[in-house]
Amino acid sequence: MDTMTLRISQDFTTSAKAIFNSPNITLWITLLVYIAAMFLIGIIEGRKSKSVADFTVGGRNAGAWLSALSYGTAYFSAVMFVGYAGGTGLGYGLWGILAGLGNCVFGSWLAWKVLARRTRDIAARLKIKTMPEFFELRYSSKKMKTFAAIVIFVFLVPYSASVYKGLASVAEVLLGINVNICMIVIAAVALILLVLGGYLVQARADFVQGIVMMFGIALLIVFVIRSKQVGGVSGLVEYAKSEWGFASMSGKKWVSLWATVLMTSFGTWGLPQMVQKYFGIKDDAQAKRGIKISTFFALLVAGGGYFIGSLCHRFFTVGVDMPAQDYIVPNMLKAVDMPTILLGIVLVLLISASVSTLCSVTLTACSTISIDLIREHKKNMSDKSTAALTKVFCAVFVVLSYIVATTDTPILDMMSYSWGIISGSFLAPYVLALFYKKLNRFAAWRGILVGFFTALVPAVAKLLTMFGVTSEKVVSLAAKGPIYACAAMIASIIVCIVISELTQKKSEDTTFFYTGTIEKE
Repeated sequence: MDTMTLRISQDFTTSAKAIFNSPNITLWITLLVYIAAMFLIGIIEGRKSKSVADFTVGGRNAGAWLSALSYGTAYFSAVMFVGYAGGTGLGYGLWGILAGLGNCVFGSWLAWKVLARRTRDIAARLKIKTMPEFFELRYSSKKMKTFAAIVIFVFLVPYSASVYKGLASVAEVLLGINVNICMIVIAAVALILLVLGGYLVQARADFVQGIVMMFGIALLIVFVIRSKQVGGVSGLVEYAKSEWGFASMSGKKWVSLWATVLMTSFGTWGLPQMVQKYFGIKDDAQAKRGIKISTFFALLVAGGGYFIGSLCHRFFTVGVDMPAQDYIVPNMLKAVDMPTILLGIVLVLLISASVSTLCSVTLTACSTISIDLIREHKKNMSDKSTAALTKVFCAVFVVLSYIVATTDTPILDMMSYSWGIISGSFLAPYVLALFYKKLNRFAAWRGILVGFFTALVPAVAKLLTMFGVTSEKVVSLAAKGPIYACAAMIASIIVCIVISELTQKKSEDTTFFYTGTIEKE
């Protein structure tokens, strides 16, 4: 038996003992009910998945609630609840709530207002299933499609890994089970939903999980405010006036905070797993309704999550007992005197958010490889074979994510590298294409490359530190993912517009993209 197998075996044994000896058996029962419910949804809905379109975009038949909650649960995971909420609370106190409000206004309301209806219309008319397909049809470029598919697959891995890591830290603190075992279990649940039916199963599961998230976060806010550490409304007022509440902030801190707000809000505009939610909307009326639902969900879940994290200084003292960044919120939840059943609901909330995000990320990354790369070169490949191949890639993607999650990289950093590189590369050529008919292939390529290499800087710096580079400048760059992500998105937009205006002779005829129709799926 090799070393890794032996270690995993020992971890399982330790975790099993923790389960059977746990005084909080109610927690485990709650989790088992959740897993059983997801498995049941997978079996029932999986039977309806008959084509690649069903597997990737749900047959384009999703209503407002289904689409909006699927979008929201893909948006907010344990990365937000644990990594970002704890990190912003530690660094900015109550000012960290601005991140949640930004996610609500810019990442949900404005995103749906600007993108949902136009994207749904184009995707439905042209039968688009993936973001790389969108680029190929808009810019008549198979090379751009290939580049986008590779970048999406590779750089969604660290984001997926950050989700594993965020949820694992919660399970370790609240349940006492090994982090590696927790990540394996999470991966197994996500794979069940994906292998049984892809988008159809995922969307139905997201609906249930979205309801759980809203219910759970509302209860959690109440119990945290009423906790002895916060001290109710009067305690909140006292905290707001303290040095850790609405504290004075240096210019450097404001730049860092707003970079986080903008990256986590506008970054979603260029993420394929978010854009793909618009592809599956049934019609324009459902897209319009989804704006309100998505906004309400984000206000409650993101606003509530960052609000809870912003109270961390009421629970711990910096330099004394403040946990590591990724463990702040888990330890806050443990410190709050909640009934066991509610703690179980909160745990399911975090698992629901994370599994939903994992499914969206995995399905998006793997469908781009099977549809946009392999099927592109094997024209006679059947829908059934394509769907089966996508499931195989899902398994590979999950394993890669697990490996990355075991590295010593903070959650916030992994997410910022992923979001920064993907949105920095593709936000401009996607969003501008919906409204700006002058945008040409020449300009789009330059915008993609400028965004890609700008956002790549902190990720490369992080790799260098992992290989022993200890230069202060390199370490500093590795921690500036959000700043470089914002710079990449802005630079890419400017390059796309300026070069398009200067190279109109290179413009292609894009009439079909805006007016054409493809009848068969």
